[in-house]
Amino acid sequence: MSTNQPNDPTQQPTWQPPMVPAPPVPAPPRKSWFARHKIMTGLLALVLIGIVASAVNGGGSSSPTTTSSGAAGGQGGDAPAEDAPATAKVGQKVRDGQFEFTVTKVQKGVKSVGDQYLNEKAQGQFVLVNVTVSNIGDAAQTLSDSSQKVRDAKGREFSSDTAAAIYVKDNKVFLEEINPGNTVKGTLVFDMPKGTEPASIELHDSPFSDGVTVQLR
Repeated sequence: MSTNQPNDPTQQPTWQPPMVPAPPVPAPPRKSWFARHKIMTGLLALVLIGIVASAVNGGGSSSPTTTSSGAAGGQGGDAPAEDAPATAKVGQKVRDGQFEFTVTKVQKGVKSVGDQYLNEKAQGQFVLVNVTVSNIGDAAQTLSDSSQKVRDAKGREFSSDTAAAIYVKDNKVFLEEINPGNTVKGTLVFDMPKGTEPASIELHDSPFSDGVTVQLR
C-alpha cells in the first residue's frame, strides 16, 4: 500500500532563460594601402605635383616663329615676331614655350670633346650643335639638353650625350636654369654613327612641349 506524499516545493526545478550566443565582435576595418604607407603616399604626391607644375610652367608650346632679323647675332631681340617659314634654318630664331632658340653652327665628324686630361670619346662621331637660348617668358625655366633630339635623313632619332657635353668648355645648355630675359650659349652634343648626316634638330623648352624643328642642312 503506497501513500502519496505531498510534493515538496523545494524540489521543483527552477526555470532558466535559454542561453543566447553573444553577437560576434566585428573585425576592425583594414586600412587602405595609402593609410598604411603614409610616407610613400606623400612622396608620390610630391612627384605628381612636380610633374604637373613643370608641364604647366613650360609644357605649353607656342607656334614656332622667327624674328625679322633672321641671322644669328642680329639685333632682333625686341623686334616683332613674324610667322616662321615652312622650314626654319640655321641662323633663324625659333620659339617653343618660354624659350627662343637660334642654331648658330653645326660641326660633324668630331672624334672627342674636352682636353688632353679630361675628355670623352665618341662611339661613332660627335655632332656638335651650337645654340643660343633666351628666356622670353615671365618665369625661370630650366633648359635640359636631354629634351633636344636630332634626326638623320632616314628619320632616326638621336638623343643628346650629356656626359660628353660636360666636357665642352663654358657649356651652358646641358642643364641650366635661365631667368626671364636672360640668354645663354652652349653646345648640344650628339653621338651619331660615322658618316651619318644630321638632317634636323627638334628643340624643346621642356620634355612636355611640342617642340620646334630646325633643318641642319
